[in-house]
Amino acid sequence: MAFDRRLFNVVLLGLAFMLIFTAFQTMGNIQKTIIESIKQDNEKKNDTSFQGDGYVSLSIIYAVMSILNWAAPSVISVIGPNFAMLFGGITYVLFIMSFLIPRTWLLYLASVIIGTGAAVIWTGQGNYLTLNSTQATVSRNSGIFWAMLQLSMFIGNLFVYFKFKGLDSIDVDTRNMVIWTLSGIGIAGLVVMVLLPRPKKTSQIDIPDEVQQTPLEALKGAVKLFFTKDMLLLSITFFYTGIELGFFSGVYSSCIGFTQKFSNPKELVGLSGILIGLGEVLGGAAFGILGSKTIKWGRDPIVIAGFIVHVISFFLIFLNLPNNSPFSDTTDGAIITSSPELAIFCSFLLGFGDSCFNTQIYSILGGVYSNNSASAFAIFKFTQSVAAAICFGYSTGLILYGQLGILLVLAICGTASFVMVEWKVKKEALAKSVHDNASSEGSEKAAF
Repeated sequence: MAFDRRLFNVVLLGLAFMLIFTAFQTMGNIQKTIIESIKQDNEKKNDTSFQGDGYVSLSIIYAVMSILNWAAPSVISVIGPNFAMLFGGITYVLFIMSFLIPRTWLLYLASVIIGTGAAVIWTGQGNYLTLNSTQATVSRNSGIFWAMLQLSMFIGNLFVYFKFKGLDSIDVDTRNMVIWTLSGIGIAGLVVMVLLPRPKKTSQIDIPDEVQQTPLEALKGAVKLFFTKDMLLLSITFFYTGIELGFFSGVYSSCIGFTQKFSNPKELVGLSGILIGLGEVLGGAAFGILGSKTIKWGRDPIVIAGFIVHVISFFLIFLNLPNNSPFSDTTDGAIITSSPELAIFCSFLLGFGDSCFNTQIYSILGGVYSNNSASAFAIFKFTQSVAAAICFGYSTGLILYGQLGILLVLAICGTASFVMVEWKVKKEALAKSVHDNASSEGSEKAAF
C-alpha cells in the first residue's frame, strides 16, 4: 500500500489537537473547582486579593472568540494555517500556566488572550484539513480528526481523577502538579504542531468561489446568509448547542465537585469529564464516522434522539443535585438522595446527546450550504460561542434549576427548528428527484 502523505498529515493534526485540548478541556472542566480551592487557601491566610471567577473567565474566552471569529480567515490568508495554529496553541498553554500565579487581573487577561487564539486555531485547523483532503477523503479525514480530538476528554480527566482521589479540598501542591502536567501535555502538542508539514496551496477539493472573496465581501455574504429563513431557524439550534456546551464543559462537573453529599466529590470531577468524553466519542463514531450508513435514516431522527437523551439527563440532574451546587461547596440535599453513579451517568448522557446535535449540524451545513460553507460555519461558530459566553455569564449567579429550565426550553426550540429545516430539505430533494425522473422519462420517449 502506498504511503498516504495527506492522511499522515491529518493524523498528525489530530495528535496535536488531542494533546493541546487534553490540557485545555481538562483545565476548563476543573477550573471552577481549582479557583474555589485557591480562594479557600487564601481565606485561611486572611488574603482576599484573588477574586477571580471560573465562569466569568470562560465567558470572556467565548465572547472574545465569537467576535474575532469573523476576522480569523483574513489572518489565515496572511500567515497560513501552520503559524495560525501554533499561535493559537501557545495561547492555550499560557492560559493554563497563568493558574500558577493566581491573580484576578492575570486570569481575565489570559482569558482574553486565549479567546484570540481560539478563533485563529480553529480556522487554521479547518483550512489545514481541507488542504489535505479530497472530495473522496474529506468525510473520512474529518471523522478521524474529530475522534482523536474527543479522546482528549479521557487522558487529562483520568489523570485528574487519580490526583483528586480521596481529597476533600485541592491543596496547593496538588494544584500545581496538575497545572504543570497539563502545561507539559500542551507543550507536547505545540511540538507536534511545529512538525506539521506545510500543506500545498492547492487541493483536489472543489473549492467554492467564496474563498476568493475579500474579508469584507465574505462578511457581507455571511450577514446576508444569516438573515435567510432557514439559517435563522438553524441559529436557534446553534444557540442551544452553545448553551449546553457551556453547561457540560464548565458548569456540570463543578456542580458534582461542590456536592458534599457525595463521599469523594472532587475525584468525581475528573470521572465526569471522562464519561462526557465517552459519550462524545461513541456518538461521534455512530453518527459521524459511520455517517454514510446512518444518513439513510435522515438527520432529524438523530437530533430528536439527542433531544430525548438531553431531556432525560436534565430531569435526572434536577432530581440528583442541590440547587446551589454551581457556586461552591454545599451540604444541601437534593430532591432525592444524591447518587454519584447517577451523576456520572448523566455526564455520559450529556456527551452523547451533544454529539447527536453537533454531527448533524456539520452534516446539514456541509450538505445544504456546500457552496457557501465558510459563511455557514462562521455563523455556526459565532452563534455557538456567543451562547457559551452567555451561559458562563449567567452561571455566576443563576441557580441550577434555573439553568436546567433554560436548557429545556432551548432544547425544545432548537430541535423543532432543526427538524423544520431538515423536512424542508427532504421535501426539496424529493421534488428534485421526481422532476429529474420525469425529465429522464420524457427524454427517453422523445428519443424513441
